[in-house]
Amino acid sequence: MLPPLAFSSYVPAAAPVVWAHATDFDGINHELMPILKMTAPATVRGLDPERIVLGERVCRSWLLLGGVLPVDYDDITLTELEPGRRFLEQSTMLSSRRWQHERSIRPINGDSCTVTDRISLVARVPGTGPALRYLVRLLFAHRHRRLVRRFSV
Repeated sequence: MLPPLAFSSYVPAAAPVVWAHATDFDGINHELMPILKMTAPATVRGLDPERIVLGERVCRSWLLLGGVLPVDYDDITLTELEPGRRFLEQSTMLSSRRWQHERSIRPINGDSCTVTDRISLVARVPGTGPALRYLVRLLFAHRHRRLVRRFSV
């Protein structure tokens, strides 16, 4: 497996505020749009620690290109959760037989934090790994730009 992709950004907002954004589907979709949107059942609005059973699928989320066209799905499964600080998702996707996404939020002071994403994946279709990694790199660079911009106003 190739080394994980890593993205880290300084965010000028308190860590608890950024955590609430990062674990809520509205916040996740704010980061992803206008490229992608992730769906979730009405009963799943975020990654609520009271409702998460580690190692069990939270839901199947469809990834919609431009918010409309289904292009992939993510069987979201959290295997580690430190509320307010970090989560580790180890899921399967249509495009990836193994998808691992770790997001951590580290306070710098009361007004700011660092958000770090580490992504590892194993493409489902042999030979598509480099293209998939390239797309994920573009998408997460976009997510971090949107995240920083959201809290910089």
